[in-house]
Amino acid sequence: MRERAAVLCGAAVVLAGCFTAVPAEAGTPRAAEPFHAAKPAWKKCGTDDYPTLQCASVDVPLDHSDPTGRTITLALSRVPHTAEKYQGPLLVNPGGPGGSGLTLAGFVASSLPAKVAAQYDVIGFDPRGVGASEPALNCAPDHFGPVRPDSVPTSPEVERAGLERAKSFAEACGRKYGDVLPHINTGATVRDMDVIRQALGAKRINYFGYSYGTYLGTVYAKLFPQRVRRLVLDSVVDPTEVWYDANLNQNHAFNSRHRAFMDWVAKYDPAYRLGTDAEKIEAKWYAMRAELKKDPAGGRVGAAELEDTYIPGGYYNGYWPYLAEAFASYVNDGDAGPLIEAYENFGSNDASGDNGYSVYTAVECRDASWPRDWAQWRKDNWEMYERAPFMAWNNAWYNAPCAFWPTESLRPERVNANSELPPALLFQATDDAATPYQGGVTVHRLLAGSGLVVESGSGNHGITLSGNACLDRHLAAYLADGTVPREGGGEADAVCAALPDPKPLTSKAAPSTARGSTLHGLLGFRG
Repeated sequence: MRERAAVLCGAAVVLAGCFTAVPAEAGTPRAAEPFHAAKPAWKKCGTDDYPTLQCASVDVPLDHSDPTGRTITLALSRVPHTAEKYQGPLLVNPGGPGGSGLTLAGFVASSLPAKVAAQYDVIGFDPRGVGASEPALNCAPDHFGPVRPDSVPTSPEVERAGLERAKSFAEACGRKYGDVLPHINTGATVRDMDVIRQALGAKRINYFGYSYGTYLGTVYAKLFPQRVRRLVLDSVVDPTEVWYDANLNQNHAFNSRHRAFMDWVAKYDPAYRLGTDAEKIEAKWYAMRAELKKDPAGGRVGAAELEDTYIPGGYYNGYWPYLAEAFASYVNDGDAGPLIEAYENFGSNDASGDNGYSVYTAVECRDASWPRDWAQWRKDNWEMYERAPFMAWNNAWYNAPCAFWPTESLRPERVNANSELPPALLFQATDDAATPYQGGVTVHRLLAGSGLVVESGSGNHGITLSGNACLDRHLAAYLADGTVPREGGGEADAVCAALPDPKPLTSKAAPSTARGSTLHGLLGFRG
């Protein structure tokens, strides 16, 4: 499902007391610890922002059903505990699939209250195939290089161009990583997490995941409930929709967020001079798209690239002032410079680059069944486009390699609910587009004893450690002593008001380095 980065999980079915989780690799042993990992050798790798960061690596089986066979290497990071009271390792993950978690460890450790962070070894990791882990996937460098075909296939020629791109990407992955692709999936990553636990010498782990990282946490909790101590899930993937349906349903939510952006622009007409009628402003945006389809700005920003640039605004409203400036400059002044700059800042780094997208497709295409008949994609996405045009076809092409993927899809493995799992803490924004609200409600029902904290009126994705003191109080209390809120009514156990929407820029400064934008830079997009 497209976390795009943020943007995000095998086909799951919820029944009374159980859900379908990610499939195990065929023949995966059920022995408690079939593979014995070496203790990591930590070395200093601090940065100006995170000076106490340390780095190491750990080997894991490529195929967990063959623990004595080939191994691959995962990159780890750590901010070590400093308090006398030690609560164990806290694994953190930013989502994706395909997101690197190494820097996230430094961010989480520095963003939590110092007394709480000091009690944990905060552990980041690059999942198999990602970043500094080896091998790192890069199926087709510059696959998203501009200018791509228009995402909306209004002619057979445009559709054929899109299909050729998707098919060639899948074929390139098969040629370069044919021996690895069968083992790049959520189930394998979850088992890697347990190898990391073993390497750290911990009987149980604490876990904090954003977006797709919530799916990793949920599946780990189902497969290894006795090894979970604390579990924090922020912006929760709905395990009943993994993956084809999840991506289709995401389109509705992103279309709504794009319209919320138009409402915001209308509110600030004195700044942007685009009018006070949101529908008419949206029409101007689509007219801009049509012009860019014919004449890409700077030879780089065509219709598809414009969508790439504005989709991140669905993840985080802190980007709205920059996107509005670019929109207004193009429409009012004929100046494409700010739009090209916005594309470079937001659109061209979509999905954490070539490596992130390669892992994204490898995981999602392997995790669950996707239609292999393009006629099904065409039907479903044209119907979606009629109701939610903003991201429908862009999202379809983003996932289209799964129609041609060189590995078979795994069969989902049903995992029954387990009373051994301690209470978890979930965070969900009511208007989140990447992981819609229902995902938080569904997982809250599945995880007995869990607490659901809702950010009411917010459409942001990844909401803790982003400046909302109410949310962060619940997070800190849970990590400090396991406190789960029980103060709400109905679906939520606690409700926090959303932060105010941003205001127009007072200067032409680059995007803020405040907590919110720092986190969202780490989370990436489509995952």
